[in-house]
Amino acid sequence: MLKQIMMTGLVPAVFSIGAQAATFAPPVLLEAGGKPVMTESPGYASPTWADLDGDGVQDLLVGQFRHGKIRVYQGLAGGKLAPGKWLDTREGLAKVPGVW
Repeated sequence: MLKQIMMTGLVPAVFSIGAQAATFAPPVLLEAGGKPVMTESPGYASPTWADLDGDGVQDLLVGQFRHGKIRVYQGLAGGKLAPGKWLDTREGLAKVPGVW
């Protein structure tokens, strides 16, 4: 346990030597079905990419802060996205618990 704590403390120091500022590409407006990917008010979202349907193409999932719903945009050929649908279960819309 002591060795693990010591290593954890040393790792940031090792990686910070010679560190450079991160660079990012300019923002890109994602579109699905020819319309911008939007979030509900208040606008907080948690996007991630995953291959939900197993077709080898990444799908976009956007968690909405309001009511904890999740919108799924199916990934299509050529990097396009299908219009979004709420993630549904046999019991109704999937929701993240504890979100207003």
